[in-house]
Amino acid sequence: MSLGTPTLPLPRWEDSIVVVEPPGDEPGAWAGAPSCLEADGYVYLAYRLRLPIGEGRGISNVVARSTDGVTFTVVATVDKDRFGAESLERPALVRTHEGRWRLYVSAATPGTKHWRVDLIEAGTPEGLATAPARTVLAGDATMGVKDPVLHHDVYGWHLWASVHPLESWDDADRMTTEYATSPDGVHWTWRGTALAGRPGDWDARGVRVSSVSVTGDTILATYDGRATAGENWEERTGVARGSRLPDGSFGELTATDDEPLGSPHAPNGLRYVSLVTLPDGRRRSYFEATREDGAHDLRTECAG
Repeated sequence: MSLGTPTLPLPRWEDSIVVVEPPGDEPGAWAGAPSCLEADGYVYLAYRLRLPIGEGRGISNVVARSTDGVTFTVVATVDKDRFGAESLERPALVRTHEGRWRLYVSAATPGTKHWRVDLIEAGTPEGLATAPARTVLAGDATMGVKDPVLHHDVYGWHLWASVHPLESWDDADRMTTEYATSPDGVHWTWRGTALAGRPGDWDARGVRVSSVSVTGDTILATYDGRATAGENWEERTGVARGSRLPDGSFGELTATDDEPLGSPHAPNGLRYVSLVTLPDGRRRSYFEATREDGAHDLRTECAG
């Protein structure tokens, strides 16, 4: 199955290849949740490695570098113990206009369903391995915050994050994507809900923006969605559109009516799509997807 718009090519499963294999061959063993960017002629990729529940969950975030976008060399690794976390989820890799490197790390509070986002910053990608961390999105007793997606431009910093309600243990898998702005990428102001699930549709239970592509005043986003709690961890991918407001911020996103993109292997998870524009103008996508044995691969596909 393929899905897309003329300006937002999404991956075609049949043309994709594996970039990183998971640290196991059973359901719950994942390599994925990628975040990518191009810098100095290289493709940089940050991703999460995970083991099943009870065996470690999200054990580390990895930053790697490649000349061809397919074969990567690891340059930095951060483990969950460094953050006092029960698990790590999707990292967000960013290079500032000043050339600094930032990794936004999603960390789970032990014994709870709460998440927060910490920031580590260094002068080089390698320096992320030892740079100090500070919390930039703390969440609170009513909500957990994780999986940020960032964009920065002349209007400042923009962030879309997955927010989970914590009033009920059984409903903590529900999620909306909330939007925030910042002058520096450190101190954030929440601006409201950017995207929510649609009752009765394939994304009714929750939605999570996984990438944004901004062209002028138009924004196109890929997002993960699920209809039920049982589909947690096996979301599929959709597309949403939005536009810039007069003050330079972005308004709400509107999901398209396209069918979601999924893996051909049950339970069909295909999520965390991240897109990068290569120096030759082509777009390469990275994504996490369910394979035949139930584990998740980190895969890539290039739109020529």
